[in-house]
Amino acid sequence: MRLVYNYLFVVLWVAFLVYWRVMAGNVKATERLEPAASRALRVTALIMAIVLLGVPLHIAWLNYQLWPQGLTAFWAGAVITAAGLMFCVWARLHLGRNWSSDVTIKQGHELIVTGPYALVRHPIYTGLMFSFLGTALALAEVRGVLGFLLITLALLYKLRLEEKWMRAQFGETYEAYSSRVAALVPYVL
Repeated sequence: MRLVYNYLFVVLWVAFLVYWRVMAGNVKATERLEPAASRALRVTALIMAIVLLGVPLHIAWLNYQLWPQGLTAFWAGAVITAAGLMFCVWARLHLGRNWSSDVTIKQGHELIVTGPYALVRHPIYTGLMFSFLGTALALAEVRGVLGFLLITLALLYKLRLEEKWMRAQFGETYEAYSSRVAALVPYVL
């Protein structure tokens, strides 16, 4: 059972990242790409969040325990993490060749509004935020909460840019879509 506690989150995240990398190759050509500085800022935030959540740090206040680190927190965190990652995979599959890790406009870009995109406009961001939240919940330390907040801020920044580009690309069609479908949390946000 100790192996499960030591490696479950590592296995979940590594499997997700391998899948993500394998699927990254079959996409449409990029017509418009966000500025390099924007990408660099987001990648830096992502790396910092991963370090906070995944690397034991020898800074006392970062390791301060916020709630009991027991079976309940561990399994609740594992379920939330796995559900978030599966939501990302569903969204990625549904996007098909329109997907990109960066904010882009693809050649022949299509507005996808079915599947997970009928629930929220940015299901990959929703899934990632839930996955980081689940991992932070299981970790039960200040560094986990900071990592979750950092990735949330980075994704909200990316969301704002993507929303602007989608409105410019799809006009009234995107306006109508955004008026009926929440950005991140169905029927709420």
